[in-house]
Amino acid sequence: MLSPCLPPAMEPAELVWRDGVPESTRFGDVYFSRDNGLAETRYVFIGHNELPDRFRQVPETGHFVIAETGFGTGLNFLAAWAEWSKQRPAPDNAILHFVSVERFPLRRQDLEKALSYWPELQPQAAELIESYPPLIKGTHRLVLAGGRVRLTLYFGDILDAWKDLTFTADAWFLDGFAPSLNPGMWLDDAISLITGHSKPGTTLATFTAVGRVRRSLADAGFEIAKVPGFGRKREMLAGVYASGKVSGQPQRAGIVAIIGAGIAGTLLARNLADRGTRVLLLDQAPHAGSAASGNPQGALYVKLGVEYNTQTELAATALSFSQRFYRPWQNQFWHPTGLLQLATDDQEASRQQRFCDRNDYPEELLESVDATRASELAGIPVNTGGLWFPGSGWLEPAQACQQLAEHPMIETRFGYQVASLLPCNNQWCIRSHSGEDCRADAVIIAGGHDSAALVPVADELRLKSIRGQITELPESDFNLPEAVICGTKYLNPVHGGSAVTGATFDLKDNTPHPTLAGHQENLEELQRTLPSVSKGGLPDPDQLKGRVAFRCTTHDYLPVAGIMLDTEGNHLEDLYLLTGLGSKGLVWAPLLAEYLGDVISGQPHCLPMPLKKRLETRRLYRN
Repeated sequence: MLSPCLPPAMEPAELVWRDGVPESTRFGDVYFSRDNGLAETRYVFIGHNELPDRFRQVPETGHFVIAETGFGTGLNFLAAWAEWSKQRPAPDNAILHFVSVERFPLRRQDLEKALSYWPELQPQAAELIESYPPLIKGTHRLVLAGGRVRLTLYFGDILDAWKDLTFTADAWFLDGFAPSLNPGMWLDDAISLITGHSKPGTTLATFTAVGRVRRSLADAGFEIAKVPGFGRKREMLAGVYASGKVSGQPQRAGIVAIIGAGIAGTLLARNLADRGTRVLLLDQAPHAGSAASGNPQGALYVKLGVEYNTQTELAATALSFSQRFYRPWQNQFWHPTGLLQLATDDQEASRQQRFCDRNDYPEELLESVDATRASELAGIPVNTGGLWFPGSGWLEPAQACQQLAEHPMIETRFGYQVASLLPCNNQWCIRSHSGEDCRADAVIIAGGHDSAALVPVADELRLKSIRGQITELPESDFNLPEAVICGTKYLNPVHGGSAVTGATFDLKDNTPHPTLAGHQENLEELQRTLPSVSKGGLPDPDQLKGRVAFRCTTHDYLPVAGIMLDTEGNHLEDLYLLTGLGSKGLVWAPLLAEYLGDVISGQPHCLPMPLKKRLETRRLYRN
């Protein structure tokens, strides 16, 4: 049985305490991680990687990357974060990236208990605990300290992590191992992978002074020295890869232009601006969030696959990330009411049963509920059970786009209809239909279903437009739920006297305005799946308001995010594509914006290689 939660050999660790102090984490007979105290962490890892001085030398728009071999309780990460905040006080655009792996992660409650022992780290610990991801296999990006600290946390095997993750470390914390008890972690291929993520000047430190480890690191190119250990430990190892003095990594400079100010474009603009990049945001509409992102309400919803393959992992990762991302805007444009995915017919009931039989997701992400519990959660009677997503809810997409675009590093130009996009003198020249020109060092096309016409390639891209009509239901005529309800249609809670339901899925209809047939379809399907929603008969469709938007999707219904390639697989330098988000754009966009922000700024990637491959632009070509 394939489980997205850590399978039997990788269950959450049990925290071992001695005299009220967290000593280690254990699973069976395998020793995996040990936190020996904050003083030792500062001595071994902070001091012997010379981090205080190196942190101060990082450029204002640069970044520094620490990689660690065992997350444990997160003590090493929190110590590095505290030192970074001390040496780089806000406001500052430099970013600390911390990349860590944990095969036996702690549960949230155990993590909180463990970190309570170090009150001096409580400001950082509290934010880490609040953002701690569900225990699902794979890669999780946590954006902390207002974006000044980014944690890439991989739940799984260390060899898989170093093969699949993209980063170059400035410093290594070789923690979480005892070679005599855990020899498989330190085979030559593991150290070879560590070397592959290093560069001249990369430093390392480790508690151990075991000869086998020292010789393997030296053979791999590290200049290793035995130095005095901490406390009763006589010796430890410290070293540097090759020779050279490199402190931090500069972020690319210049202006990035984004074509399209929907949820994808504005999220990416905000992501880059928060990293200190100047952004030019272009859209042919009069304001942000005018097209597919202009609906008054939208659900934060994905439909996870029965099998936990790369597509399902990508969707689950995006859902978890989006729930964390929108949290600062709660009760502004984000409303975390929870979401109920109903088993509306026999086929869906069978699918959900197979889904539950083959998977064991953490309840903080989702749980299966019967009709009675579903009715309690929804606030109205429902006839079937389903899947409950407690961290989901709904957004006001248009308001989200407008707020995200408000940033001193973002220049907006609305009413700018792009006529041509051409390379010119190591930049891109963007000309409007009115003859206005602007230039940028990099361009991201995020124009929804208009994106294909903007890409400067001769071949046709497999992007398609799907018409979706929503219907607004007056509160006076309907019993509206307290949480989002999804089935063949979705229904949101009331907002401003009405609630949105829909949307139609029209592949061959290009009608730009709402139709009576569209309203009738939405009403009939709603009545079929939620009979209790009506207060005594459905209103006439011609009395209802609605809206039409055209969603962009791909042939395989997965989004596109990455550098633009031609049919031969060659890069179109500094040109990127972000589109094809379909009806799940509110879930996809935060993670894809974070990923492209990483790629464009040359920082560690938040997605592993297997997931990045699912997003590549080359798959849009027919041949």
